[in-house]
Amino acid sequence: MSAEQVERAGARAVLRRPSVPLVLAASQVGRLPLAASPLALLLFARESVSLAVAGALVAVFTAGMAVGAPVLARAVDRWRQPPVLYGSAAVSTVGYVIAALGGGRPLVIGVGAALAGLGTPPLEACLRALWPALVPADVVHSAYALDIAVQEVIFVTGPLVTLAAVAAAGPVAGLYAAALLQVVGVVAFIRAPAVRAWRGTAAVQRHWLGPLRSRRLAVLVAGVAFVGAAVGSIPVVLTGYAEGLGDRSLTGWLLAAQAGGALVGGLVYTRVTPGGRRRLPLLTAALAVGYLPLLTAPGTVAMTVLLVLSGVMLPPVLTAVFLNADRLAPAGTAVEAFAWIMTAFSVGSALGAAVAGPLTAAGVRAGFAFAPIAGVVAVAAMAITTRRGSTPAGPPGLRER
Repeated sequence: MSAEQVERAGARAVLRRPSVPLVLAASQVGRLPLAASPLALLLFARESVSLAVAGALVAVFTAGMAVGAPVLARAVDRWRQPPVLYGSAAVSTVGYVIAALGGGRPLVIGVGAALAGLGTPPLEACLRALWPALVPADVVHSAYALDIAVQEVIFVTGPLVTLAAVAAAGPVAGLYAAALLQVVGVVAFIRAPAVRAWRGTAAVQRHWLGPLRSRRLAVLVAGVAFVGAAVGSIPVVLTGYAEGLGDRSLTGWLLAAQAGGALVGGLVYTRVTPGGRRRLPLLTAALAVGYLPLLTAPGTVAMTVLLVLSGVMLPPVLTAVFLNADRLAPAGTAVEAFAWIMTAFSVGSALGAAVAGPLTAAGVRAGFAFAPIAGVVAVAAMAITTRRGSTPAGPPGLRER
C-alpha cells in the first residue's frame, strides 16, 4: 500500500462508500439486543423468580446464541443473507414474545429465552463477510477495525435502552424493546442493495465441520476463546474491586472506561496498514501485557486510566483475527467462520467470568492475574496459526487462502 493510500485509509474512507453508513447503522441497531436482552431477561424474570433462576435463564439465552450463530451463518453461506436474516429474526421475536407472556413460569420463560437466543440474526457475521464487497481491498482492514470499534457503543447503550424501557412501561417492556430493535435493524440492513446482491463464494466442497476443517482456523478459534476468557474475567474482578471500595456502582463506570479505550483503539487502528499474518500474535501479546498493570489494583483514578489502556488493543487484535479468519476459511464458509470466531469469544468470556469468580473471592489481585495468563495462551495459539508450514494439510478440498 502506497503512502497516499495509507493517508486515504481510515474511518472516513470506509464511511464514504455507498451503503456503508446504512449497513453499519442498521447492524448496530439490530445488534443492540446482544447487550440489552440479558439485562432485560434478568429484570423481567427477577419479578417472579430468585436471582439464581433468573441468572440461569440469561445463561439459556446466551447458550442459544452460541449454538445458533454458526448454524445460521452456515445457512447464510448457502442461501444468502436476506432469507436467513428474516427467518431468524422471526424465530427470535417469537421467543421474546413467549418469554414476555411467561411471567411467573420459569419453564415458559426459558423456552422463550432459548428461542430468542437461537434465532438471534447473525448480523455481525453477515456484515464482516460483506465488507470486501462494500469497500476496496486496501480498506477492508479499516472497515473491520471501525466495525469492531463502534460495536463498543452497543455495550454502553444496550443496557441504557433496557433501563429506559423498563422505567417507562415495566420489566416486560425491556423484552419487547429488544425484539423491536432487532426487527428494525434487520429490515434496515436488508434494504441495502449490497446485502441483497451478496452471493458469497461457491464452496469447493461441503464438509460437516464447515470452516473448522481448516486446522489453522480451528486453532485460531481456540485462541480467540482465550482472548474472550481474558476479557470476560474483567467485569467479575472489577465487581470485587468496587465492592472492596464500598461502592459496587463503580463497576459500570470502570467498564465504560475500558470500552472507551477500545473505541479509541479501534478508531486509531483504522488508519494503520493491515500488516502480515505475523502481526496477530504481536497484537495479542500487547493485549496480554496491557492487563498486567491491573494487578497493582490502585485507587479509582489510576485504575480508570489503566482500564482505558487495557481496552485499547482489543479492536486491533480482533481486526487481525478476522483478516486471518477470512484468509484461512475454505471457500464458501466465510460467514460461518466469522460466526465461530464470535461464538468462541462469547463462550470464552463466559468461562473467564466463571473462573474469575473464585479467584476474586481469594483476592482481587488473584482475579486480575487470570487475564494476562489467558492472554499468554492466546498468544501461543495465534503464533501457531500464523506460522508457515506449522500444520499438516487438512482433508481433500481444503483451501487455505
